[in-house]
Amino acid sequence: MELSHDEVRRIAELAKLDLTDAEISLYAGQLSNILQYFERLKEIDTSHIAPTASVLPLKNVLRADKAATPLSPEDVVRNASDSLGDQFLVSAVLGDE
Repeated sequence: MELSHDEVRRIAELAKLDLTDAEISLYAGQLSNILQYFERLKEIDTSHIAPTASVLPLKNVLRADKAATPLSPEDVVRNASDSLGDQFLVSAVLGDE
């Protein structure tokens, strides 16, 4: 499958990329090669292979849950963009507007 320059321009527009004509030519070739490789992969018989979400064993990596000294209310809101005392101030999301 060969991508045209117009198709690459459309893809670039969707991705909000401003590409030069040289880049469009380069990417048209590269993307076409990738699509050709996918076509080759589709020819492989995988009917005897069970669907697999991951080839790696599932394992949660969690740190030990250890009690520690909590932050003070002043420390919690220290970097907040807006606060009142020890509370965060945020814009209303529900209202009469």
